[in-house]
Amino acid sequence: MAKTQEVERIAKKLDKMVQKKNTDGALDLLRELKNMKMSLETLQSTRVGMSVNAVRKQSSDEEVQTLAKTLIKSWKKLLEGAEGKSDEKKKDVSPVRSSSTSKDSVTAEKREKSVETPTSPTTPTAPQRLTSFPPAPVTADNVRTKSRELLVAALQTGDDFKAIGVDCEHLAAQIEDRIFQEFKSTDMKYKTRLRSRISNLKDQKNPDLRRNVLCGNISPERIASMTAEEMASAELKQIREALTKESIREHQLSKVGGTETDMFICSKCHGKNCTYTQVQTRSADEPMTTFVLCNGCGNRWKFC
Repeated sequence: MAKTQEVERIAKKLDKMVQKKNTDGALDLLRELKNMKMSLETLQSTRVGMSVNAVRKQSSDEEVQTLAKTLIKSWKKLLEGAEGKSDEKKKDVSPVRSSSTSKDSVTAEKREKSVETPTSPTTPTAPQRLTSFPPAPVTADNVRTKSRELLVAALQTGDDFKAIGVDCEHLAAQIEDRIFQEFKSTDMKYKTRLRSRISNLKDQKNPDLRRNVLCGNISPERIASMTAEEMASAELKQIREALTKESIREHQLSKVGGTETDMFICSKCHGKNCTYTQVQTRSADEPMTTFVLCNGCGNRWKFC
């Protein structure tokens, strides 16, 4: 039987040819596939049928088109035989990927529906195998190409991407393209947004974010627009929450501290219900600074 890794390699090469709209060398790859004894499991896991059909539509070489059609027909028979279809139903089945009723499309839809999306994007889940992400536009811009390479390196931090089996190059292109579409240029805002994604994806203390992006629980559109607070690890979120509570507590203490007086008039509400405290903010021979808080409207000011 054909090795799944070898078929995946050929499928990826065919996909790149389609994206670049250059099918030179496709004939040799199709001949390799023809010499392989294909199994149903390999066809479904690699989705090589879609790649071959895409090359058939893209290529103007008659030999490539003929060989691609031959492969597709032979694989379609393998699928039909495994599913126990009758002879009458076989006649009604359209060519692979030619319509929404094609076998590869139906199989792909079933696999995609089987992937459950959790309610919380930061909740880690067991690794799930995703076959592919939607195609991303090819770019010749050096800045965008370098950005995609840095995103690939960030996604490949650790070994999670191997267990999940996702194409990091394709996923990185998806994320980068979403960011570029938002800013329409590679300016400083674009670069700042990319740096924050890369930094958080590479964070060894926040593996859950990277796993959820690789599994598809967090979509490329979502990770491209998430704030720093949303991407933070659970530990960092707890620290920030604790600091926020401490700041609120200190603010409340400062409001109730001090001495109440009616000696001062608030410049905003003109009320006299005030509280003041005195602090030595300058040298010892200088008078103390008086800080005043209006208990009515919250206005603050100081007397030196």
